[in-house]
Amino acid sequence: MSGKTPVALRASCLDGPGLAHKFFTRRGGVSTGVYASLNGGVGSRDDPRSIAENRARMAACLGIKAGNLLVPYQTHSPHALIVNEPFADRPRCDALATATPGLALGVTGADCGMVLFADREARVIGAAHAGWKGALTGVLEATIDAMERLGARKASIAAALGPAIAQKSYEVGAEFFEKFAAASSEYERFFAASAPGGHFLFDLPGFIATRLKKAGIGSFEDLARDTYAEPEWFYSYRRSVHKAEPDYGRQIAAIALV
Repeated sequence: MSGKTPVALRASCLDGPGLAHKFFTRRGGVSTGVYASLNGGVGSRDDPRSIAENRARMAACLGIKAGNLLVPYQTHSPHALIVNEPFADRPRCDALATATPGLALGVTGADCGMVLFADREARVIGAAHAGWKGALTGVLEATIDAMERLGARKASIAAALGPAIAQKSYEVGAEFFEKFAAASSEYERFFAASAPGGHFLFDLPGFIATRLKKAGIGSFEDLARDTYAEPEWFYSYRRSVHKAEPDYGRQIAAIALV
């Protein structure tokens, strides 16, 4: 998994002049052990020097300074923040938006949805960390709202969902299902009965897609890669728990105006 160049995925709806974006995999970094190799998660117990080198490699892939790769302190919240300059202390939020060239907005994930946004016409970008709680409580819509405050138009916004846990890999209990059913009976369609009694399989990518489409954005793309089922490519919190591993790494997804 090691190598000097990070391996990343891209979304066609975000390709084109004026933007740089990457959905980084776990390949192409210097971390070892359960973190091998492109771990970008400062919340992990990996060697901080390895994480710093990995993030520097990611920044170089995006064509920006290492200090301009901005990733917040994620708390599974619905909060989005507009940023105009690099920050020293990570703000507690789960989404960022900017119209400032040279800044890369990033989020981490290890099963949760990592969503990148762009209005190429208005030159406004965003990034959101959307686990089940953030997606349910409105982090995607908050990102769009922040982008609109910077001049973006919903109909011109493209959004892409990177690698995330797929429905077939995401078994949950009845109490989880009840949270969504209480919010709206429409959300019951994102759950399929699982073999064990009272358990369900939750479609996080489908839920994210529906929230974004209902928000009225112009286009959406799902890379349809399952973090849990592809251990050679992605970190997965749930897989690490099932394998009784001591910790886990994090992918980073990031977008920049160039």
